[in-house]
Amino acid sequence: MPAPPWSSWEKWLQSPPGRYVLNWEQQCFDQIVADVFGFHAVQIGLPQINTLSENRMPLHAVLIHSNDSLTTASRHNWHLIEASSTELPFASESLDLIVLPHVLEFASDPHQILREVDRVLRPEGRLIISGFNPASLWGARQYLSRLIGSPYLPRDGQFISLIRIKDWLELLNFSLDRGHFGCYKFPLQGEAVMKKMNFLEKMGNRWWPIFGAVFLVSAIKRQQGMRLIGPASLVRIPAINQLSPAAERSNLQNQLNSSNTK
Repeated sequence: MPAPPWSSWEKWLQSPPGRYVLNWEQQCFDQIVADVFGFHAVQIGLPQINTLSENRMPLHAVLIHSNDSLTTASRHNWHLIEASSTELPFASESLDLIVLPHVLEFASDPHQILREVDRVLRPEGRLIISGFNPASLWGARQYLSRLIGSPYLPRDGQFISLIRIKDWLELLNFSLDRGHFGCYKFPLQGEAVMKKMNFLEKMGNRWWPIFGAVFLVSAIKRQQGMRLIGPASLVRIPAINQLSPAAERSNLQNQLNSSNTK
């Protein structure tokens, strides 16, 4: 049988490009999750990185697959849950934050994972997704490697564009909050060569930001039937002049007297 995607994926994460990606994503996750509040936060997969380290919720948990390394996952101070990402073992609307670091692109059914995330996430809860950008130099090399040469990224990954992920989230009534692109270095392997390309990060952020090798997007689950219409108006509605009961009674008596006279 073919090797599971986790084996080649974990081996790639130990390479210089893999450590480069993990370092960049760690900085982005630390920045985004710091201002997300609630009680329960869950990271699904990729125990090599602690995406919840800067989050202040009282409960942090990571959901790992049977092929993930328990030694790697136990390095961080969080609850370990072994389950399938297509059948999340959580009650409906019970989580405040879910992080999917490179989960959808290695899943056989990414739509089912998003449907499960939508089920267990509270209204106004936060979902954060990271993945490889097909519209980048890394994505172009990966595509050409399927025809000639060896792959630069794990061959088992089916890398999904950010536009498609946005469409999926909008169908589930998620609204995008923020997003980042990063990792603009050329797809090379050597450690020394990767360090010499540090100047490309600033150039990429300024001149070709959407062509970063990795993207990270944050979305908020909106409750159906509710719509924010902005702050209430401060203009006061003029009050209606109240009628005097005595004046009304006098007018009514005059009308009756005039009708009897006629």
